[in-house]
Amino acid sequence: MLARATTWWTILRISLEERLVYRGDFALGTLMRFLPIVTQIFLWQAVFSAMTASAPSGPDIAGYTFRNMIAYYLLTTVSRAFSSMPGLASGIAQDIRDGTVKKYLIQPIDLLGFQLLCRVAHKLVYYGVAAAPFALVFYLARGFFSGWPDATTMIAFVASLVMAFLLGYFLEATIGMIGFWFLEVNSLLFVYMLLSFFLSGHMFPLDMLPGTLGQVVRLMPLQYLAYFPSAVFLGKIAGAELGWALALQFAWTVFFFVAARVALRLGVRRYAGFGG
Repeated sequence: MLARATTWWTILRISLEERLVYRGDFALGTLMRFLPIVTQIFLWQAVFSAMTASAPSGPDIAGYTFRNMIAYYLLTTVSRAFSSMPGLASGIAQDIRDGTVKKYLIQPIDLLGFQLLCRVAHKLVYYGVAAAPFALVFYLARGFFSGWPDATTMIAFVASLVMAFLLGYFLEATIGMIGFWFLEVNSLLFVYMLLSFFLSGHMFPLDMLPGTLGQVVRLMPLQYLAYFPSAVFLGKIAGAELGWALALQFAWTVFFFVAARVALRLGVRRYAGFGG
């Protein structure tokens, strides 16, 4: 057990050092990601201004005021920074296709564990470097927020972010494992990214979806990648509903953890490598 812990710590430390060396662009990249928010501010300001004539007491859309809407988009940037796993699924599929995956089969290194530690290192370095741009943007946009949520809501928000990271990792890792059965997964990955953009709440709050459609989408795992943490922070989900939603997010995380493990085990059984 101690030897394994030492191995994992060494992998994490090396991954951190590697990313600290070449990812100084995180700070500038973070500021660039917030630029579309400027467009969103003007867009929603025009929408709500047009609605003011018919609802002078304070218009809202699906329970979101103008300030709520902009705060939501700012918070989804935080959520997506936790849950997004750029290059994970395609990287795993590429390793399978070109035979690089053999290193995980002949060395005492677990593929999922190794990749998870690399992603943990990536997120730690990202937030370490990008903390200042995040703080600057949220300070400038503080007028869109009503203040900090209470302690219970804040704990739930942090828990939702941690599970969003794990869910995003195991979900994309599972998609990458499809490479054991199909040589090309980029098309499937494109479909997933397209659905994720719309159904995760990254484009708009899922509260805006009507009736049965909205209920179905909110049962899917994609909502926990962007919408759910943001809605928790804004107090849109509270009480017993919040408890059930956190339990469902945990259940989806466990489901994709098991799915990734099963896919890896079954994939390795059918994998064949040739050459020196």
